[in-house]
Amino acid sequence: MKKIAIFGSGSGSNAENIYKYFLNSKTINIACIYTNNKNAGIVKRAKQHNIRVNYISKKDLTCFNQLYSSLKQHNIDYIILAGFLLKIPAKMISKYNNKIINIHPSLLPKYGGKGMYGEKVHRSVLDNKEKESGITIHFVNQNYDEGEVILQKKCHVSKTDSIDSLEKKIRSLEFEYFPKVIEKILLK
Repeated sequence: MKKIAIFGSGSGSNAENIYKYFLNSKTINIACIYTNNKNAGIVKRAKQHNIRVNYISKKDLTCFNQLYSSLKQHNIDYIILAGFLLKIPAKMISKYNNKIINIHPSLLPKYGGKGMYGEKVHRSVLDNKEKESGITIHFVNQNYDEGEVILQKKCHVSKTDSIDSLEKKIRSLEFEYFPKVIEKILLK
């Protein structure tokens, strides 16, 4: 059985979707959630599903020794970033090379990088009158949103789209494809 740790800082909707997708899986298990935000929605969602939550600080992430011990204790095979806003340190990437997967709400390399997440991405897409947007699922490397692309899926951006309507299109793509990509990578 492959064990996943999900790292998140926000609402936790992707984390919950991933959890539900693998709920009855005999091959993949969501072992725990790690968050740097005790007030994040991901905490509430995790508790609703009885998923263990571990709180980490920026220092825990940077030093990595204690966090690595925790990941080993839970026998974590892969780390999934679902709205996790802190940069993953080189030590962690080295220990989990090609085993940390992130999702980004744009077609990278456009609208990626430090500080580009959520509404900021969608606002930039709309401000630049892009005709399409989408999602990028990628491995994590030392640079924000520059790791090897695993999958990109597109959606049309209409002239009448708002941040909310574009976010709904993106969320739909995330919910459909993120769990499937995780499954494919873990079971290959």
